Amino acid sequence: MRCHPEVSQTYLDNETKQIIGKIRERGRAWIVGGWIRDQVLGINTGDVDIATNLLPKEVLEIFPHSIMVGEKFGTVKVRNSSKSKEIEVTTLRSDGIYVDGRRPENVKFGVDIEEDISRRDFTINAMALDEHDNLIDKFGGISDLDNNILRCVGNADERIKEDSLRIMRAFRFIGLKKNQMMAFDSELKNGIINNVGMINNVSKERINQELKKIMISNNSMEILEKMNELGVLERIFDNIEIDLGVILSDDYIVNLALICKKYKSDGVALSKYIQNKLKISNREKEMIRFLHDNGIEIPDITDIYEIRRFRASLSEEQKDSLFRYLQGLKINTYEVERLIDNLEPLKVGNNPLVNGDILIQTTGLKPDIRLGKLKGWLHRKQIEMDLGDIQDVLELLNEIDWQNSDPEEWSALSWP
Repeated sequence: MRCHPEVSQTYLDNETKQIIGKIRERGRAWIVGGWIRDQVLGINTGDVDIATNLLPKEVLEIFPHSIMVGEKFGTVKVRNSSKSKEIEVTTLRSDGIYVDGRRPENVKFGVDIEEDISRRDFTINAMALDEHDNLIDKFGGISDLDNNILRCVGNADERIKEDSLRIMRAFRFIGLKKNQMMAFDSELKNGIINNVGMINNVSKERINQELKKIMISNNSMEILEKMNELGVLERIFDNIEIDLGVILSDDYIVNLALICKKYKSDGVALSKYIQNKLKISNREKEMIRFLHDNGIEIPDITDIYEIRRFRASLSEEQKDSLFRYLQGLKINTYEVERLIDNLEPLKVGNNPLVNGDILIQTTGLKPDIRLGKLKGWLHRKQIEMDLGDIQDVLELLNEIDWQNSDPEEWSALSWP
């Protein structure tokens, strides 16, 4: 054990210090895992995990507002009295046999911090800090961080077979350093290659969570290229040709749509496929559909009608995502974004001036598809021409054969 100049409890926030202090009034507590790693790397995430020799029920006695999130595995989500801070506190343990490639069949609670950290995935996560700021680094995590190496604790093949989510976590961790990739040691690289099929044991929700962290990280494209090289992307997105010749943004859903842009079918099919593979939300699914179907479109800056229609038809989220998507395809959107930002607001906003009742009184039409389509067409014209008076909108009826022509040919407000 030794002290490390960049790793000290003095860097913890006061609430975390108070929680750890209360645990130490009854037992022992160590800061473990990612917080130590991130302090060494100069990353301030604020996430702290605690290991203790107290049993879960004893932790709950100290913090009655807490939530038992994994009693079998000894984990309590500790909340202080104000409930403003949540920290995972886990009883020291040694894992039993892993039977499903994700979780141990049973765990045994213990009292030895070194035994506890020896069950962790990678050396850079297998460190602990005691109450005297002594750093417990039995497996050389600091050295591996210094040397840009990601290694498993113990046998890499065994670690991955125990929990196949570690494949995804490994790729996320090699990109932790800003503008610098870590490398897999040879055992870990071979372990990933030999066990890549085990990724099918991981829930789609967990794969989605890890992939999101990867795809909005500093080194996202480099990590994806490494995942592609070792056959991981093929396992996640089977039957889809992945395109890594795009420019990624800090928007996960835009990035998903970009790397899947070569999908041969329409946006409905692609979004359904991705939702099945990654369990994305319905809102995210709809955005992928929109981008895939419209992502090669860009408003014509010489057509003020189209610019107004674009601005009125799409939500701010859609417009922002579309511009990110176009930029990811190396399409310059600066001029159209500038034009939209400088465009005068519509005289009466986006809402239609002419409603169904007014249109019925004016035309004598019955409430049917012809009336609805006509109302939509008038709304489109109102937006394009920036009309501010009901009578001006109604005069547009002279420009269309609303009694005899096919209403399906009357375009409503939409983009494109």
